[in-house]
Amino acid sequence: MIKPVAQPFTILTDTYIPLPVENIDTDQIIPARFLKATSKEGFGKNLFRDWRYENDDESRPLADFVLNNPAYKGSILVAGKNFGCGSSREHAAWALADYGFRAVVSSFFADIFKNNALNNGVLPVTVSEQFLQKLFTQTAEATLTIDLSVQTITLNTTGEQEHFEINAYKKTCLLNGYDDIDFLLSLKEDILQFEKKHSYGYEKENHLAPRRRDWP
Repeated sequence: MIKPVAQPFTILTDTYIPLPVENIDTDQIIPARFLKATSKEGFGKNLFRDWRYENDDESRPLADFVLNNPAYKGSILVAGKNFGCGSSREHAAWALADYGFRAVVSSFFADIFKNNALNNGVLPVTVSEQFLQKLFTQTAEATLTIDLSVQTITLNTTGEQEHFEINAYKKTCLLNGYDDIDFLLSLKEDILQFEKKHSYGYEKENHLAPRRRDWP
């Protein structure tokens, strides 16, 4: 049995952190000076670093930034459109995951960031601009339910719901907590059975016509 490398994502219900800023690029998500590390751990500490602290001083958190507001908590980030634009650094997804975010909701994601997020267990949920703006008007107690199996996101205070798209392969990986290698390993028995069924010995034993082979 394959042990998932990440927590499977099935249904997530939680409060969310609103960040109504458009065009948030990867340098704002994780500044370039923190990219020297090669391990994925520890990046959450520096998520939105330049927005969280005055003059990069952790003892001086900026009170008006939402991550420093104790009223807002949750494993879902709701951000303005064009989230994750800029450079292709995968560290942006690492920082979000390490901070504790399991999903990011926006009306548009940069393609490279979107793939990086999916590869690191963070679900990017694309919603309409109208639905997004509705989320920004809610109180800190509002919750969202994201059901990956049916690909829906629901604002629980109003019952409003939207469907979102996701690549079928990435959906399977998230539902099971797989990375790409885990997915292949999960198919090990199917692969072995295929190899056995198409081997020369199997054909001979079952009186099947041998397949054409182009090698000597």
